[in-house]
Amino acid sequence: MFPLAERMKLVSESITLAVSAKANALKKAGVDVVGFGAGEPDFDTPDFIKEAAKAALDKGQTKYTPTPCYPELKAAIAEKFNRDNALPYKPQQITTGAGGKHCLYMAFMALLNPGDECLIPSPYWVSYPEQVKLAGGTPRYIRGEESNGFKITPRQLEEAITPKTRIFLINSPSNPGGHAYTPDELKALAEVVARHPNLIVFSDEIYEKLVYDGLKFVSFATLHPSLLDRTLTFNCHSKSFAMTGWRIGYIGGPQAAIDAINKLQSQMTSHITSFTQHPAAVALTDPRGAQSVESMRQQFEKRGQHMWQRLSALPKVTCVRPLGAFYCFPNVSAYFGKSAGGVKITDAVSFSAALLEQNHVAVVPGNDSGFDTHVRLSFATSQQQIDKGIDRIGEFLKKLT
Repeated sequence: MFPLAERMKLVSESITLAVSAKANALKKAGVDVVGFGAGEPDFDTPDFIKEAAKAALDKGQTKYTPTPCYPELKAAIAEKFNRDNALPYKPQQITTGAGGKHCLYMAFMALLNPGDECLIPSPYWVSYPEQVKLAGGTPRYIRGEESNGFKITPRQLEEAITPKTRIFLINSPSNPGGHAYTPDELKALAEVVARHPNLIVFSDEIYEKLVYDGLKFVSFATLHPSLLDRTLTFNCHSKSFAMTGWRIGYIGGPQAAIDAINKLQSQMTSHITSFTQHPAAVALTDPRGAQSVESMRQQFEKRGQHMWQRLSALPKVTCVRPLGAFYCFPNVSAYFGKSAGGVKITDAVSFSAALLEQNHVAVVPGNDSGFDTHVRLSFATSQQQIDKGIDRIGEFLKKLT
């Protein structure tokens, strides 16, 4: 056997990969698969951003840049944080990475020591615990109950904090739950954090622009005077501007943390792709950016409401109404123990596999997110596809006996 590093034993293999591979194989075979797995907008990157990228190429911005990016982009990100989030970050308190995922990974590597614990509310994005483990830390979970809209309470947070707790990670709006905390709910959590001066906060705010039903978004670092100096605020262009493939993420935070992450960056990728940096700055500063984001948000709000209503009408299925992001996370556990086509349903993975095989609908099992009773559906697709897919799910449920 080829000798691998011991750290590879810490990383779990995604149990959703088999379902994804099967969906791709069916599509290649010509099967009409309705895919609800996409974690990215189905809209194209706005034209004015693409034009800015072409201009950057024409100007020869294809060489190395400073680590982590051109000063122009750091200034635009700092301006965005000040304008949109009431976060008074200066350009030197900004760093960038190859997407939000890379930013999180570098931050975990820069701040976690072996044995440090990171508190992660569940349901959670699948990469959080894996990155914590790679950085030598230990993920600890706080369960957000479906009966409370998947949101944790201040009491739960207080009881979970131990002398080993180093980081509290909050993601609102959430992938995969589609839930989002109100400003008052976040402030109550912030009050708990404020009582523990050694606790660092990672606030993953990549879905900040995709909130619904009149919900007001607030950045966690603004909710208590002590939090600005011990919160790292994560964001990216992927969801807001439909730029998932561009790989542009960024962080605002305390100078010492940003300097440490930049040191890592200098030995990893050096900087993000040179000719994406100018369009990334344009996206944040051109008024057309806000207009395109709002247009997309309105479409997602309509789709999310429609998908939630359709899912909630399915027999024995419960679903928390999405208040942000572009996911519904229905509970299908009422069908566990039943069978369809000779396949017994025991958890979200077997449910998803049978649904794909028999009725050609691809969903993401919640097992990797701490909820083996739920599946994730993305409404980053047309309403026609939403209706077609949920019709098929209804047909599948009727077969389960």
